[in-house]
Amino acid sequence: MFGAAGLLCLALGATVALSDPREPPVVRVETSARQGAGGADGGGAAPVAPATAPAADGTGAAATGTGTAAPRPFAASPPTRLLVPAAGVDAPVTGLGLNADGTVEVPAADRAGEVGWYRNGPTPGETGPAVLIGHYDTAHGPAVFRGLPKLRAGDRIQVRREDGSTVDFRVRELVQAAKDAFPTELVYGNTAAPALRLITCGGRIGTDGHWTDNIIVLADLAGPAPSAG
Repeated sequence: MFGAAGLLCLALGATVALSDPREPPVVRVETSARQGAGGADGGGAAPVAPATAPAADGTGAAATGTGTAAPRPFAASPPTRLLVPAAGVDAPVTGLGLNADGTVEVPAADRAGEVGWYRNGPTPGETGPAVLIGHYDTAHGPAVFRGLPKLRAGDRIQVRREDGSTVDFRVRELVQAAKDAFPTELVYGNTAAPALRLITCGGRIGTDGHWTDNIIVLADLAGPAPSAG
């Protein structure tokens, strides 16, 4: 599905986040939220394969011996708003495409309160990984995904869509990886059920004024699609 995935991750390394150099911040995911997050190795390969089947835990779960069935995917519809109560996010969503060099676009720094959806991938609720990108901060100050590193497994995420529907997801885990070892397959690789990825920056600010890491939230569909009619 994502033949250009190897290029898409490069744009995330270009997300500029300028903070006060007198007090270099360190941004890491909460230890209790990591839940098996493996990161990536120094060679740029993802040691954790993308989900080939949904988790069997009742949130986006596959059929199990107890009779729990996977929520059905939604029809395609672009996202319009993202709500993540535990991270203080209630923000509009706009579409992102590719830059001329094949890297994914990122939200403009002067519109740091917006979230960007990679529109060449699935819409939230469709089968596959829907990818939403937001700044942690910019030269203008804190940005929309400032609270993302505080999320924990089980936290609720809602995506409102153009067709009037709302898709509910639940956080499964948080992953922190160096930008030069971005877990491309984990983020963009095919999944057997609807999935959501939220991506922002973290780690430390390097000498180039860029964050060294990406923080990635992996979430699964939390409920069934509405019945037709």
